[in-house]
Amino acid sequence: MTVAAMWEARAADGRGAELAVWVREVALPALRGSAGLERTELFGASGDRVLLITWWSGEPVPVADPPAELIGRPVHCWSFTSEHVE
Repeated sequence: MTVAAMWEARAADGRGAELAVWVREVALPALRGSAGLERTELFGASGDRVLLITWWSGEPVPVADPPAELIGRPVHCWSFTSEHVE
């Protein structure tokens, strides 16, 4: 079973680039080597939002919370199981 874990944060005003750097330099290295991690993908969106999707063959490892000064609201996290792939 594949599980996709989504981690989404809205950066504090004007700090989206810094938040994305934090994900690349801190959060992703902390996940690398975790059992079951298959893939990671990082996205940016309007409103200084940063989205990290990780794919797992088993239970996802949680992503650390970023420094409080980088975020404009609490981080949102969801996990999904694969239902159909083409």
